[in-house]
Amino acid sequence: MRAEIICVGSELLLGDIADTNTQYLAQRLAALGIDLHFSTSVGDNLERLLDCLRRAMGRSDLILTTGGLGPTDDDLTREAIAALLHETPVVNEKLADELRRFFELRRMEMTPNNLKQASLIPSARAIPNRRGTAPGWCISTGTRHIIAMPGPPGELHRMWEEEIEPRLRRDAVIRSRTLKLFDISESRVDVLLKTLTPAANPTVAVYAKQDGIYVRITAKARNDEAAWTSIASIETQVRDILGGFIWGSDEETQESVIAALLRSHGLTLALGETITGGRLSALLTAVPGNEGWFLGSLIPVAHVHPLTAPALAEQVEELFKPDIALGVCGIRLAGEEPEMDEITIAIRDRRTGATRTTSHRMRRDRVRTLGAYYALHELRRPLD
Repeated sequence: MRAEIICVGSELLLGDIADTNTQYLAQRLAALGIDLHFSTSVGDNLERLLDCLRRAMGRSDLILTTGGLGPTDDDLTREAIAALLHETPVVNEKLADELRRFFELRRMEMTPNNLKQASLIPSARAIPNRRGTAPGWCISTGTRHIIAMPGPPGELHRMWEEEIEPRLRRDAVIRSRTLKLFDISESRVDVLLKTLTPAANPTVAVYAKQDGIYVRITAKARNDEAAWTSIASIETQVRDILGGFIWGSDEETQESVIAALLRSHGLTLALGETITGGRLSALLTAVPGNEGWFLGSLIPVAHVHPLTAPALAEQVEELFKPDIALGVCGIRLAGEEPEMDEITIAIRDRRTGATRTTSHRMRRDRVRTLGAYYALHELRRPLD
C-alpha cells in the first residue's frame, strides 16, 4: 500500500508552527508496514488543496490529511474533498447533537459556524474525535482511501491510535535500527558503505545530524522477528566496517552514553568550559540521575579569566574533587574564511594524575554545539 500525507494550514508555510504530524504519522505507518511515498504541506487555499488531492488520488492508495477541519472560513479540507468527489456536504443531525452537547457541558456558546464540523458527504464516514469538536472523515472510493484528521496533535494522535490504526493493521512491518557515529564525514561513511547502500531491502541510508553521522538500516518483513533478523545481518557488516566511529544507536545520545559509562565504572565527573558557554553542562545535567555522577561545573568568561584547557581542568579538580575533570577552552583564529575557532579539550584523571589534551577546529557559528559534542567524544574514549 502506497501512502501519502497532506498537511493543511497556512501557518505551516509561514513557519508559525512546526509540522510534527508528518513525523508522527510517518513513524506509525512504518510500524504498520505501509510505505509512505509522498508528503506535502499546503496552505488554506481551496484550489491548491484540491490540486494536491487530485495528484494524490492518481498515485497513492491511502491519503491522509491533517488540519483544515475546524469551523472557520479558512478550514477547507471538507470542501476540497467534496469537490474532488463531486459530492455536497450536509449537516448530520447526530453529529450536530454531539457537538451541541460538547459546548453545553463546557458552558460555552456554540456559534452557528460550528455546524460546519458536523457535516458529511454521502461517501464519508465520521471518525469520532474524543478530544475536540471536529470529527474526522473516512472515505473509500475504489482502491483509494482518504482519511481526514484534525490538525492539533493531541486530537490527531488519539484519533489515529484509537479509531484508525486498528483498521489499517496489515501483514507486514517496517523496522529500523540507527547507528550513530562521530568524528567522520558523511561522504567518507558513504564511500565505506558503498556495497551496502544500493540494497532494496534492508535499505541503508546515511545522513548528517548535529551530533554526528547516522546510518539507518530499515527492513520490511512479514513480522518483527523477520525484520530484526534481516537488520542484524546488515548491522554486523556496518559495525565491522565502521566500529571505531560508532558511539551509540537508536534513542541513545552522546550524553546518555557518557552517563552510562560513568555509572558502570563508578566514576564522578566535573567540568569547566569557556568557549562552549555552558552548552556541555546543559547536555549533561539534562540526563536523568546525573546527581549520582555529576559534581558541578565552572563557566568562566574567557576574556576575563584567560585559561588553558589543562589549567581549567586542574581548577575543576581542586574545587570539586571528581574522578574525571574536563576542561574546554578555545581561541579565535585570525584570517580564516569562514571564521574558525580552535577548541582544546583537557581530560584529567585524578586517579593517575595524567592529563590528555586534544584540539579541534570548527566554524565559529557552530563552536558551542559542535565543541560540546567533541568534548563528549573525547571523554568517551577513555571510558569505553
